[in-house]
Order: sequence, then C-alpha cells, then structure tokens
Amino acid sequence: MGTEVVKGGSRKRTAGIIGAIVGLAAAGVAAGVATERYLVRRSKNADDPYTDEDFGVWDFDEELTVTTDDGIDLHVEVVDGPEGDDRPTLVFVHGFCLDMGTFHFQRKHYEGKNRMVLYDQPGHGRSGRLSKGEYTIDSLGAGLRAVLEATCPEGPIVLVGHSMGGMTIMALAEQLPELFQTRVQACVLISTSAGKLDTVTFGFPEVVARFRRPLLPLVGFAGPISSAVIDRGRRASTDLAWLLTRRYGFGTSRPSPALVSYVEKMNSTTSTEVIARYLRTLYTHSRLLVLGPLKSVPVLLVCGDKDVLTPLAHTQEITSVLPEAELDVIADGGHVVLLEHADAVNEAMDTFLTKVLP
Repeated sequence: MGTEVVKGGSRKRTAGIIGAIVGLAAAGVAAGVATERYLVRRSKNADDPYTDEDFGVWDFDEELTVTTDDGIDLHVEVVDGPEGDDRPTLVFVHGFCLDMGTFHFQRKHYEGKNRMVLYDQPGHGRSGRLSKGEYTIDSLGAGLRAVLEATCPEGPIVLVGHSMGGMTIMALAEQLPELFQTRVQACVLISTSAGKLDTVTFGFPEVVARFRRPLLPLVGFAGPISSAVIDRGRRASTDLAWLLTRRYGFGTSRPSPALVSYVEKMNSTTSTEVIARYLRTLYTHSRLLVLGPLKSVPVLLVCGDKDVLTPLAHTQEITSVLPEAELDVIADGGHVVLLEHADAVNEAMDTFLTKVLP
C-alpha cells in the first residue's frame, strides 16, 4: 500500500509538472499570438500603393486543360498578342507553393504586346494533383513540354521561369535540347537554383539551420490525415503565416501589405500533402552540369540581393556554367522579386528581349 501511495503521489506530481508546463506553454503561445497580431495590424495599417490592386483578376482569350503523361490535368490560360504579330510567345512557369498569379505584373505589362501562355504547375492553383507517389522536376519538365505542344505547336517562344519554374525549364532543356536550338529564342530565369538547395540556411545561422535537415525526410511521410490537421492549423494561424511570408518572401523592410497578403494566399492554398511530396525532388535537384542546352540561347538571370530561399549565390553559380548569361541583381529584392520590384524586373526583361530577339 505504501508503494501505491508513492506511485499515486508520483503520478500527481508528474501531472502537476506537466500541467505547469502546458500552462506555461499556453501562456507563451497566447502572448506570442497577441504580439503577432499586433505586428500584423501595425504592418497592414501602413500606406499601401496596392490597396486597390485587383490581384488574381485577368482577362484571357483561351482557357484549356492539358493532361500530363502521369495523368494530371493542368489549368492553362492563353492571352493573344497583336493580330498578325510574329513576336515570340512568352511562356510563364511559376514556382513552388505559388501559381500563375506570381506573374501578375508581367502579365499586365505584356498584355497587348506579346502572346502569352500561363499555367498552374501540378498540385498548385487550379491544376490537379498526383494520385500517389512524389512529384519530380523531371515530370514538371514533361508537363511544360505538354503545355507547349498544346498551345505553341510552332513558332518562336521565350521561356520565363521563377524559382521551381526555372528548374522546370532546366529539366525541359535536358529532355529536349533540340527545342533550344530551333524554337526557344531566349530564357529568363528569376530567383532560381541549379542545385544544393539542401544547404540553404533560410537566413538563419548555420548552426541553427543544420538542425532542420534531419527532419526533412520525416515531412515526406505526411499522410492525408496528418496533412489535413496541419492545413487546419495553417488556416487558423493566418497572422503568423502572413508574417512568415513577409519575412521569407520579401527583401524590403516594409513591403506592400496587400502584396504580402496576395502571396500568402497563394502559399496557403498549396496543401501540406502536396508540399511534402515535392520536398525530396527540390532538395535533390542538381542540374548545374547539364545546363549545356541553355548555352545555345540568350539567358537573363534575375535575383534579389536579399533572397533567402534561393540566394544570389545560387544564381551566380549558374553563371559559372553559362558565362554569356546576363545577370541583373535587384537591390532589396526577396524571393518574389518579380512582384516586389515588378517595375525593375519588367524593365530588365524589356531591355534584354529588345537586345536579343531578332
């Protein structure tokens, strides 16, 4: 009986300790949430040049569905150029956890000037998802090929890729090098990488960043049930998501709150299950040594100097293989530099395309 009393007391003390820890944790979370909401409110109250911008609202001339080799239906939109114009079609390929809306300002800028093709990558935006297995950069390259076959069966094209979209273009070049010798007139690669993404520190000191790497394989096992739980948590903590988007997507200290909200909305609509099934291919992506086909076309590389997701060093490494490529570094630019500093990116593209296109 004495032993039972001791055990009972031990359980009570343990419960008390656990209760205290939970209580302290809850208090800490509550304080953190309160601080987080205050920071978001303060940020969103700032003067915003994009308060009235209709993000995600565009006109298109054709809407179609293109099915990939692995059975994914891709949502595609085509915007016609001037009648009788023979300028290349601009094909835009977006990045991870985003959608075709990433090119909002480029779409507005080139409307009426060039024919444009935009689509949502597998698992993103309005496109379908894989029924099983993992997404691969190789399959994304094949998906881009399918989009080109359906929308640009002939004529010159210019490929514009952001982040994972740039990696998709690299995969296409590896799969169809002849396309870059005949029809691709130029490539614009924005905030992208040819490999070594597993070494990115996300702006943390290396001693901190290295602890996330052993956890990455575990994320890949997230199933539909656990993913749904995580997604509910992501939606419940929108203020935190907003702050993280501002921190990791932008380079300026005070980006447009409406712009941050727009990017955060694209991020939040990409499910945790899709994210988990992309991680392995992103962290093992390595194409620096197979960029040869891109040597046959003019290439513009654009990157913000404060990009912590695909740092400037990754873009500079591409120039070691493509020494003829032009490099435009955007001051105070983060990962979504094409939204954050749209005028600078559009001007760089205009100057480049005017110079290199026949």
